[in-house]
Amino acid sequence: MWSLPEVRWATAATGLFAAGGICQLAGTQPWLWWGLYMACYAAGGWKPGVAGLRALRERTLDVDLLMVVAAIGAAAIGQVFDGALLIVIFATSGALEALATKRTEDSVRGLLDLAPEQATRLGDDDQEEVVDAAALLVGEMILVRPGERIGADGQVLSGASAVDQASITGESSPVDKHVGDEVFAGTLNGTGALRVRVTRPAAETVIARIVAMVAQASATKARTQLFIEKVEQRYSVVMVAATLAVFALPLLWGTAVQDSLLRAMTFMIVASPCAVVLATMPPLLAAIATAGRHGVLVKSAVVMEQLATVTTVAFDKTGTLTEGRPHLTGVHVLPGVDLSHDQLLALAAAAEHASEHPLGRAVVQAAREAGLAPAPAQDFTSAPGQGVRANVQGRLVEVASPAHLLGDTGTGGVAQLIADLQDGGHTAVVVRVNGALAGVLALADRMRPGAAETVAHLRALTGAAPVLLTGDNTRAAARLAAQAGIGEVRADLLPADKVAAVHALQAHGGRVALIGDGVNDAPALASAHVGIAMGRTGSDLALDTADAVITRDELATVPAVIALARRAHRLVVANLIIAATFITVLVAWDLLGDLPLPVGVAGHEGSTIIVGLNGLRLLRDAAWRRATTER
Repeated sequence: MWSLPEVRWATAATGLFAAGGICQLAGTQPWLWWGLYMACYAAGGWKPGVAGLRALRERTLDVDLLMVVAAIGAAAIGQVFDGALLIVIFATSGALEALATKRTEDSVRGLLDLAPEQATRLGDDDQEEVVDAAALLVGEMILVRPGERIGADGQVLSGASAVDQASITGESSPVDKHVGDEVFAGTLNGTGALRVRVTRPAAETVIARIVAMVAQASATKARTQLFIEKVEQRYSVVMVAATLAVFALPLLWGTAVQDSLLRAMTFMIVASPCAVVLATMPPLLAAIATAGRHGVLVKSAVVMEQLATVTTVAFDKTGTLTEGRPHLTGVHVLPGVDLSHDQLLALAAAAEHASEHPLGRAVVQAAREAGLAPAPAQDFTSAPGQGVRANVQGRLVEVASPAHLLGDTGTGGVAQLIADLQDGGHTAVVVRVNGALAGVLALADRMRPGAAETVAHLRALTGAAPVLLTGDNTRAAARLAAQAGIGEVRADLLPADKVAAVHALQAHGGRVALIGDGVNDAPALASAHVGIAMGRTGSDLALDTADAVITRDELATVPAVIALARRAHRLVVANLIIAATFITVLVAWDLLGDLPLPVGVAGHEGSTIIVGLNGLRLLRDAAWRRATTER
């Protein structure tokens, strides 16, 4: 953060402003606090001033130059505090924008770390050579050892393994890979060795396309601004022209230069947008602070304003609506088998105790939660992509995929049970004891507590049903959507497909808030109107790309923060009306009558205080409680 000059200058300006305010309140010599305020002007105002002069050279006026001129005008008539406050507001805004830009750029560069820099290339005689992954050519063969990240997109030529490809597809469980299956660069190989033929050059891998999509979305996403900034050009031109007219016209009628200058400076003070800026920022900043205390980090006031306009909410599945890891959901003992449910689970857990596979760990954890202590196992072996076997208390226990065990028996009843489980979105694991089929274990990712209530709340709040966008398979997605109360499901999506889905929703007029957690969600998070990441399970790229982060992984905070943002927006509108009324009355008084400078300053400061205090109402905990119940 401190590497950015905007942050350093904004910090210096804020410190000097605070020091000047303390000295002024303490009654020190005027030269001291005036000097501190002037130093604040220099620290925070030189960069906007230079930017404004460059814009002026291109025959445009922007709010940066206007604020600097207004600040100087305030100091010219003795209101140096007002000018310094304005400088601090704009310097801080510029620093936050620069920081957000840098974090996005860093996160995109950091994504490349997912893909290994080197890979083991195999020659014609199977001779191994470690080369740069970027130098791999289509058609070459690489060796991927257990635990390594795959160095290129390709097709499995030999070997079998379970590959964790959550970074690409978002699937909660590793996917078994056999000869002929496709694998992706950057995904994590399991316990088996794979020989892979490269099918895409490094610049065209899925992970490389994710990098490109995030960068492109960040660069082309419309630069959104706060309401007052959208009219800054016209307001700047009108205010500068009006100030010059207020100064020059009376001179034509014989008014003294000093009197005309005083009237013009008074006009600039009462017409300056201090109250308008504060009308916008305090409600949004107060809402950000309140949301932060309750587990939602909103990265900027612009994001809070965007949240108020969300009309459609889209969810990722794994790690967002679900906990992101498999859990045992059922134990099915086959007819005629002399084992209880607990006994079958205990035998399976004993065999899986030494396994590193996530499904095996889920079986062991379920046994522990049921109070079953796995017996010691001997002669443990693991077949990558298939399953495990071990001797447990004199019994040969095999726990494996249906494709591996059912191929030996062809039992129709078991096949139907497995098909029913898979149709319901479960992963089926078959248990065989002493060569005979004993039962089937069902595993599935578990929906987060409160997910269904959150979906219902969002539907009532936005008037539109949420959408599920996932890279997981259609059956698992449909099962979860039914549990959560989501009607529209788009499954089997790669990262580019998620971006296309977001664009399709936007094309129908939706302002989309996407909630996700993985690397594969990052391009869509960047493309959405508002991207929201899960804080505890989210990847670094998702956290940096998202506009807001749910720090406690509580989905119920999503509708609450949207409702809070809408209330903040209503306060902004009310404040703008108050500020505009004060400005209109004071400007009319100055132009049509004789507005005393003290009255003008009092009116200007009074309006600033009123809108500021009105916005700060959202700092109260009652504002969050009200947001959690708003429909």
